[in-house]
Parts: sequence; C-alpha cells; structure tokens
Amino acid sequence: MSDPDFHDTDVLARLRGVRRKRGAVQALDGVDLALPAGRVTALLGVNGAGKTTAIEVLLGLQPADAGEATLFGRSPFAHDAKAQVGAMLQQTQLPERLTVAELLALVRSWYAAPRSIADCAALAGLDGLMTRRYGRLSGGQQRRVQFAVALCGRPSLLFLDEPTTGLDIDARQQVWRAIRELVAEGAGVLLTTHYLEEAEALADRVVVLDRGRVRMAGSVAEVRAQVVQRHVACDTQLSEATIAAWPGVTQVARDGARVSIVAGDADALVRRLLAADAALANLEVRRAGLAEAFVQMTTEREAA
Repeated sequence: MSDPDFHDTDVLARLRGVRRKRGAVQALDGVDLALPAGRVTALLGVNGAGKTTAIEVLLGLQPADAGEATLFGRSPFAHDAKAQVGAMLQQTQLPERLTVAELLALVRSWYAAPRSIADCAALAGLDGLMTRRYGRLSGGQQRRVQFAVALCGRPSLLFLDEPTTGLDIDARQQVWRAIRELVAEGAGVLLTTHYLEEAEALADRVVVLDRGRVRMAGSVAEVRAQVVQRHVACDTQLSEATIAAWPGVTQVARDGARVSIVAGDADALVRRLLAADAALANLEVRRAGLAEAFVQMTTEREAA
C-alpha cells in the first residue's frame, strides 16, 4: 500500500518508490511517503521496520539505492534544502562543556533568520536549565535541549525521532504543545514514536511501515477502522463463561460488577446482553484505539 498523494505545492518532502539496503537487510522496499506542510505525519512500525532509514534518506544522511527522494523539491543533499529542516534524532551528540544558553547561541549562529533563544527555551520548557552545562543534565533534560536545538533555525519541516523518550509527563505535554504550535504556524512534522497515544494525540496522518514497506497510510480514524473488533463494557450479573460462549466474543474480563468484552459485532452483542439481563447498567461501546489497530496489524503479519 502506498502513501496517499498530495498536491505538490503542499508537499515539503517525498519518497517515491525508494529502496535502500543495509547490509543483507532490505530496509526500504519501494516506499512512497509524502510529508505535507501544516500536518503531523506519524511514522510507526516495530524496531527494524525501516523508520530510521526513511528519515536518514530524507535528510540526506544516506542515499537511496533506487527511487527518488526530494526535500523541498530538491536533492536531500542540497545545502539550501537542509537549511529549512530541523531534526531531533535518537542519537544526538552535542558539546557537553557548553551551557544550554551557549549551545542555543551556537546553533542559532548557523542560520540567517533564527528563532530567538527565549522562544526556543520557552517552546522546549528549559526554564532553570539555561546556565547548566549540557553534560551535567539528566537524559530527559538533554532531550528537551535537543528539541530546542532542532527549533533554532525556524524550520519549515521538523523530523522528530522518538522525541519524548525519557521525558516525564509534564515535559511530554510541553513538547506536545510546542509541536501543535509549530504546525499551526504551517510547519510540517514527521514524528516517530513508540507511544501510540502520542501519535493518536498529535498525528493528522499515520503511516505504518512493516519490513520496509508501507502497510497502511491514512488518518488515525482510517487506521482505527481497519480493526473490526469493538470494546463493550457494562455492569451485569451475567457470568463470564456465559458471555464468552456467545458467537463473535473473543475476550471477557470482570472487575467487580463491571464486565469488559471484545467482540466483532458490537450491535449483536449489545442486543444479546440487553435480552439476557434486564438489570444491565452503564453500557459503554467504543471503537479500537490506534494502539489496538497497530497491534492487530502486527499480529496479522506475524500470523501470515
């Protein structure tokens, strides 16, 4: 399955039929990917799916073996294209002896119209850290500084590879707010994350990579819709064994009077519950979340 097309004027970066081999592994196998302005694209997949390779090809850190990669309509190796990009990668090395303020000042000096130090610090939540040496910071604090560094050049396209790993809840929420603010200003964002609730909260579009191929691409709702199972919860005295024996029911769990059920046909299940228990109360039906859709797709692949 290919990533959907957009008008060329909306696309900041693109892969078309890109193939890339790393050693004996086909890391990318004909990948199509479009990164539009003003949207967050979440690139999901298990370890080894090809996410990091896709980012590195788009950033010009390694070439494509076949296909085409473009960054602002030019080669990813072009300096003027790279100047419009900000990147926060998993492996980032910064001078440990510099203070946070010195680091931001250094990176800002590389750009013609950089974002102010105060703005970078505010977006990344660096209050109280500006005079601290980078090497003396905790891992989570360093990740926040790396996020601020990625913003210095006022990028039109931001690559965020697992940006909130190691952050506490407050710091993660700060990064989420900053991402939403940047997108509202028109920036495009490519986000990889193992926190599926993060992708669900931020992403306009989701692309699922599986062994170097695009398995699914669409909105969060469209990816969710690939999961046919629904979750039903209610207060009932019906036994778990009774419910589990009904057609289409795949899982039943009880917590006191509350029973949680997973089934393929929620409508049929609800009708049967109401017919079997006149005292049934607090009925709730919900669709699968992005995490469940992702798990189901991965499970189906392993089974195949």
